[in-house]
Amino acid sequence: MRLLRGGGPLIRVGHRGAAVLAPENTLAAFEAAVAAGVDAIEFDVLDLLGGPLVLAHSNDLFEVSHGAASGTVRDRSLAELRELAPDLPTLDEALAYFADRPELAVHVDLKLDERLDELAAALERHGLVGRTVVSSFHRQSLAAVARAAPGVRIGFTYPEDRRGISRRRVLHPAIRLGTVALRAVLPRRVGAMLARAGADALMLHHAVVSVDAVAAAHARGAAVWCWTVDRPEELARIEAAGVDAVITNDPRIFPGVATLAP
Repeated sequence: MRLLRGGGPLIRVGHRGAAVLAPENTLAAFEAAVAAGVDAIEFDVLDLLGGPLVLAHSNDLFEVSHGAASGTVRDRSLAELRELAPDLPTLDEALAYFADRPELAVHVDLKLDERLDELAAALERHGLVGRTVVSSFHRQSLAAVARAAPGVRIGFTYPEDRRGISRRRVLHPAIRLGTVALRAVLPRRVGAMLARAGADALMLHHAVVSVDAVAAAHARGAAVWCWTVDRPEELARIEAAGVDAVITNDPRIFPGVATLAP
């Protein structure tokens, strides 16, 4: 799997499939992303207690059921969850989708710190190790995946957005001040971040991306993938900074189609 764009076009990644076009982390969202011309699809993996690994961004049932119910996800069975969210895929079902589409790369964003050997085994079972990048802000989880599936590419996520704070409009003024400070110091931290995480790529929030940070990563042979960009004017700034890939909820912001062929 190629993480660096080199001299080629921007790598286009659908966030949770194409969350603007279909319910996120579902096969319908994957289909919408493919129809819009993405090169890779990002999705989240969560573990059910005593059950399979599933595609879900959080333990919040309201989010996973797309507003149909409230409560928690992990302590329910798959059958119970599918009464509320019939389109909830298991990890195996999602990976089977990719196995049938060799042109499509896989971006797994971890929402678990256990059962990582099961994730690695599933990637191996579906023949996807060489087409997958796994990201997280938990270095220990990334190290565990790297040990279990040495061919998987590793992406370190920065900064941590544990509770989706970046999506809360009321907090945006404070967030902007914080990200300005982070953006200023990030170029000096890139080397240490990559080394400590054993990462092949940095997965950066768009607000902390700068030309200097991208250059620092590239100087070390690492890629920069940027999340989550949904406005064309933001896309223009990010692309001008030299990033390798952009992750978006709405792939329609991209004017063309790139390729991830080795």
